[in-house]
This record gives sequence, C-alpha cells and structure tokens, in this order.
Amino acid sequence: MEPPIISSTMIPTLSWFTPKRLLAIFCVINLLNYLDRGTIASNGVNGSKGTCTEAAATCTSGSGIQGDFNLNNFEDGILSSAFLVGLLVACPIFASLAKSINPFRLIGVGLSVWTLATLFCGFSFNFWSISVCRMLVGVGEASFISLAAPFIDDNAPTSQKTAWLATFYMCIPSGYALGYVYGGLVGSYFGWRYAFWIESILMLPFAILGFLMKPLQLKGFGSGNLIKVEESKTDASEVQVANASNVRDDSLSLKEEFRDNTSNDQSKSKSATKMFDQFSIFFIDMKELLLDKVYVINVLGNIGYNFVLGAYSYWGPKAVYNIYHMADADLVFGGITVVCGIVGTLAGGFVADFMTNTISNAFKLLSATTFIGAALFFGAFLCRNVNGFLALFSIGELLVFSTLGPVSYVCLHCVKPSLRPLSMAMSTVAIHVFGDVPSSPLFGILQDSINNWRTTSLILTTILFPAAGIWFIGIFVHSVDKFEDDSENQVSNIERSCTIPLLQEKTGETSTSHTQSLEC
Repeated sequence: MEPPIISSTMIPTLSWFTPKRLLAIFCVINLLNYLDRGTIASNGVNGSKGTCTEAAATCTSGSGIQGDFNLNNFEDGILSSAFLVGLLVACPIFASLAKSINPFRLIGVGLSVWTLATLFCGFSFNFWSISVCRMLVGVGEASFISLAAPFIDDNAPTSQKTAWLATFYMCIPSGYALGYVYGGLVGSYFGWRYAFWIESILMLPFAILGFLMKPLQLKGFGSGNLIKVEESKTDASEVQVANASNVRDDSLSLKEEFRDNTSNDQSKSKSATKMFDQFSIFFIDMKELLLDKVYVINVLGNIGYNFVLGAYSYWGPKAVYNIYHMADADLVFGGITVVCGIVGTLAGGFVADFMTNTISNAFKLLSATTFIGAALFFGAFLCRNVNGFLALFSIGELLVFSTLGPVSYVCLHCVKPSLRPLSMAMSTVAIHVFGDVPSSPLFGILQDSINNWRTTSLILTTILFPAAGIWFIGIFVHSVDKFEDDSENQVSNIERSCTIPLLQEKTGETSTSHTQSLEC
C-alpha cells in the first residue's frame, strides 16, 4: 500500500524557532551566565567582613556572603573563582560526549545543573557548601560554552558568521556589568540569597527548553545517531537469536543459566569497551588538535591576550586609583570597560565579515588590533594626565575587544565540524589555566616586589605585543576553512530525514521532510 500523500497545507509549521531566535536565546543564556559572575563579585552579594576595634568595645557586623560566613580575603578570592574548577573539568567531557549524545540535549543537561547549583547557592550554610555549589555552576556552564558557538556558527548566514559570534560574545562584558548592578540592588534590598534564587528561576525555562524542543543536529555529528541505530539493531537481532535458541533448547535449564551469566559478562565487557573507546577517541581528537598549527597559534595568542585582560579586570581599578588617585576608579574603569566591550566586540565582528570571512583575514585583524591596542595601553599608563589616560585606554579597549569574534571564528573553522566542541572546550581550558587564572596573583607578586603600580602595569601590558606577534605568524601559515569538510561523516539520506533541521522555509521541503519522518 502506498503511503498517503500529505498536503503541505496540512502540515503545521515546525516551530517559531528560527536561526535569529536561536541566537537571541543563546545570548540571553550567555548573559545570565556572566550576570552570575558579576553578581557574586558585587558588593551587595559578596559583601564585607565584620570588624571590631582593638579593645573590642565596638563591632560592626559584616554583610553579604563574606559577612555571613566570616570569610577572610583568601577564602573570598577562592569563592569568586571556584566555578573555574567545574568549568575546566567538565568542558572536555561535554565536548567528548557530543559525539555520542545529541549536543542540544547536553546543553539542556548543563543548564539544569546550573539552575540547581545557583538555587542551592542560596541555601548554602558555610564556605564549603557554597564553594561546592559554585563548582557545580561551572559544570553547568561548561556544556553551553563548548556547544553554543558551534550551533551559532552552523545557523548564521555565511556572510555574517563573525558578526553573529561577536553578538554572542558581547554578552560577556554586558553580563558582568548587569551582574554588578543586579547583585548590588537585590543584595541590598532583599539579601544575597535572593540574588541566586532569582537567577535560578530566570534560567529554568531555558533548561526545560533544552529537553522539550525537538533536538537540533550539530554539523559533523550525524553519524553518531546512525551508529546508535545500527548498534540497537544489532542488539535486537542478538535478542531474537537468543530467543530462538531458548525455544529450541527450552529443556536445557543449565545451559540457559550459563547463557545468562555469559550475557551479563558480555554486557559488562561492552560497557568497558565503550568507555575505552570514548577515551581513545578523545586522545585521537586531542592529538589532531595539537598537530593543527593554525589552532595552536590561535590558542597561544589567545592565552597571552587573556593573561593581560584577566589581570586588568581584577587589578585595573586599583591600579588606576593608585596611579591617578581617582576616587571613583571602580565606576569609571568599569563603565569604560562595559561600553568599549560591547561596541568593540560588535565592531570587530562586522569588520571581519566586511573583510570576507577567511582564517587569514581573521589573523590580520587579530594581530593588528591587538598590537595597536597594546601600544595605546602602554601610552595610557605612561601618560601623567588622567584625562589623557582615559582617552588612550578607551580607544585601546575598543580595539582589543574587537578580537572576540574573529578568534572564535578561527577556533571553529580551522578544525573539521565534529571537532568544534572539543576545539572550543580546550581553548577555554587553555586560556584560563595559562591565562587569566595565574595572571592576577603573578601581577600581585610583581607589585609587592617593585611597589610601583605604573611600572607593574607597563610590564603586564608588554605581554600583548608577543600575543599580537603570534597571531601575526598565523597570517603566513597555510590554513584551510574546514567548515564544509564532511568527508569523515557521510550521513545517509534516511538519517538526514530523521533529524529535525532548525529552519525549513520552503513548504515543499517541509512536506517532504515530514513524510520521510513518518517513514522513520
């Protein structure tokens, strides 16, 4: 009997979920992630420790997390970066799991962990409990960091890929800024615990969306589902053979018992083999990344870049205050960073698209903007006038923030599609482990040694010059855009029909897809 012909008018629209809406949703999620980072650093949530006079005659109670749990500055510093532990451990794991589990579902799992972790941050009762919760926040954020950018890259128009990535990463400085304001207001009026509870409520709909929506397929990962189907078919055939054998040998109970024990052993062996295969695939993929010259150059430049910007973000306001005796250094430095971060990030993405999206052009933009930005920073700290400093530093920040889109473009396009999540994950791990995590304490050690804020800031700034030089080398290294490389993953037409695409604008395609999905 022939399958019924389904009229396109009978098929409801797949959903309102278009590429631009996907970008908007991911931007909101990214904004919430960085809002949380700004929140825990805000005065309203982080608070201050209680103090007493020498005679202990009068004491003032502390405020926020530091006051409630009586944390010293060292413990408070650990708390602000505890999420990095979970983030760095979980990033490679989520990237590897993307080869066997639908990546969109993994984002749903990660956001669920994030939602629960922030919820329990509000219920924490001491330093260790909130530290564990902050680590779990990092675990939840890891899946999104590894997988969101590849999804955006898949669905962005070809001529606007870097602009879309820049729009996504623009949420980093704006999220931090909103977090400072949000944490200050909520912490002051309702208490620091409410800040985390509200965050959890805001993220909950997106976590649910990751499970309820039809899963989107990430480019380069179609064959994973096919392998699963084939394995399930193999398992089913083995069951059928076993059943037939049981029918024939029904009277041989001892043989049945022996067969059951053997089956259990085989099941355990299969699980161990699958786990070993996962590790083997991970190490093979890691070897491929480390042997990719373009990828290594991009990450090395990014490490130097984040080394400087990480120290700026932590020590910048204090350095400006001590060099120029600016009373409102926090507000001025933070305001400049937010505005320049948003404008610079967006401008960098649009300029990269205007230059035509190629890896070589991205390296040209990265090296030029970083070098000129470093020169302006250097001149700013040499300047004796505070207005001159603010002018030079603002232009420098506009230039260095313009790198966020292009550096992600290179990270996504210098590897084959199936390696993009691992590429983003390992890049994130590298820039934190070797970049912004050690830079702040090293800056502090240097400042304690020479006791000159201007000189220390100038020494830090010089690291941007070799970062620009590394990216400059990338211009001359042979590079191939591997976005369209499907040679490793020839997906059958049947499998393609069983995968729900993000957007089908033509009704004819929708009709065909729906008919094929019924056959699946």
